[in-house]
Amino acid sequence: MSERGLNTVSFAGHAASSTQFKSLYAEGMGLVEETASYLDGAGRQASKVLPRMASVLYAAESMRLTTRLMQMASWLLLQRAVNNGEMSREQVMSEKNKVRLDSFNVDRTAPGWDDLPEAFRSLIEHSLRVQNRIALLDREIYRPHEMPTFVPDNQNSVQAQLSLLQTAFAKH
Repeated sequence: MSERGLNTVSFAGHAASSTQFKSLYAEGMGLVEETASYLDGAGRQASKVLPRMASVLYAAESMRLTTRLMQMASWLLLQRAVNNGEMSREQVMSEKNKVRLDSFNVDRTAPGWDDLPEAFRSLIEHSLRVQNRIALLDREIYRPHEMPTFVPDNQNSVQAQLSLLQTAFAKH
């Protein structure tokens, strides 16, 4: 058999529909809700008494935070849709191109950073960790696959299994 993908083992594909994904989904969507609640409540009150530099930084970081969370939520919803069979992989690939998961930078040395409310900084840090996990999973699921090793039809099953293991644990 010379079909493409014969030796491809996708651990990420399984992880994307596993309890790990469900946990990541719940954490990500919970973080969206927690952040919205904070920004509309305690965060709004805390931002009113910040020094000028911290106030400007708070406004900028809250925009970045909400944008980051909306991008993460979009990715999680797309992945859930493909996992549930609501969208094809091709449809998700088309939509996924609109999602940005690469804005990890936060300047913790910016003037006013230390004056930001601790709860706000904690939400930013949590969002960055979740975003990083999503970006790693995204790269694993949607990366271009390398050409698989050809496995001849007459190869015995033990050799075929060894070849699969070699493919699975090969360094990329």
